[in-house]
Amino acid sequence: MMLLNNFINLFLSAAPWLFLGFVIAASLKLGLPSRWLAKHLGNSKASTTVKAAFIGAPLPLCSCGVIPAAMGLRRAGASKSATTSFLIATPETGVDSVAVSYALLGPVMAVVRPIAAIVSAIVAGLLVGKGEDEPASATEVKSCCSGKSSCASEAKPSPAQSRAKVNTKQWLHSFVELVEDSYLWLVLGLVFAALIQTYLPESFMTRWGQGWITMVVMVLVGIPMYICATASTPIAAGLIIAGISPGAALVFMLAGPATNIATLMLVRQEMGMRALVAYLVGVVASAMAFGWGLDWAIAQWQWQVNPVEWQEHQLVTSWWVLSSSAVIAALMAVAGIKDARQRWFSATV
Repeated sequence: MMLLNNFINLFLSAAPWLFLGFVIAASLKLGLPSRWLAKHLGNSKASTTVKAAFIGAPLPLCSCGVIPAAMGLRRAGASKSATTSFLIATPETGVDSVAVSYALLGPVMAVVRPIAAIVSAIVAGLLVGKGEDEPASATEVKSCCSGKSSCASEAKPSPAQSRAKVNTKQWLHSFVELVEDSYLWLVLGLVFAALIQTYLPESFMTRWGQGWITMVVMVLVGIPMYICATASTPIAAGLIIAGISPGAALVFMLAGPATNIATLMLVRQEMGMRALVAYLVGVVASAMAFGWGLDWAIAQWQWQVNPVEWQEHQLVTSWWVLSSSAVIAALMAVAGIKDARQRWFSATV
């Protein structure tokens, strides 16, 4: 019963901010077409690398859904450095992940996380761009997420429909698919955090939760995971509750979304082995530097990054909390049923 109560409290803490984040993310997706992105990232200047990071940071693309978007930019004329910067900043953070970070981890992490993501994207982009920028190939890149929210093609309005009606339908479609694209890892992350909060003593990992070794372990754990920035947040909250330092949890939230195997393979295919090495060095070194810096700042200035205490102060049973939680829960349930039907149908064919 305590496990269920902890899960419900975590869900009620996160759901309103998830709802708000998905609303903003769907609006951004509708308002920033790929042609506009290609236009602004189509040269090899250092300023373009910085611009790519700031453009990518708020966008609602998952760790695999960003691949066709980034490679599309590359083949539309974007430089290696700009493509890399966009490829890292987009899955590492976003308006939805910042909102849920604020809900589960507090304001310190909600501010530090997007700053770290943007800086790591710029550093890696500049490292990749130090070599000659070869022309992009013309082969097609397919997404690993098969038509989910991040990579679904834009619907073309029929002449008979009003523009407002079409925009509303596209926005609702984007909102629902954003939930579908991230619900599984979000639920698993919340269950993981609830299990740790219920059964694991808070001091269990204190002996091993500090220092460079723990941060290296977080990188090694994050690399094979297909996880988006939003879904990594409750997992990070659970790790902090277990005794991992906030800095090590930040390393996981930066490295996990940016270094999955599919992304690394496509970086090598599209930009070469030297670019892949520079990509990894930029992401890992920046993540560990920010992780160490966050732990140092917490020790120096007594910043508070305590998921349990933050949840207790922020959880308010209001109409907004309950209604937004109900909407998110219903959409997650529908997405789960849809996935189960698809798997069952595939197994029977």
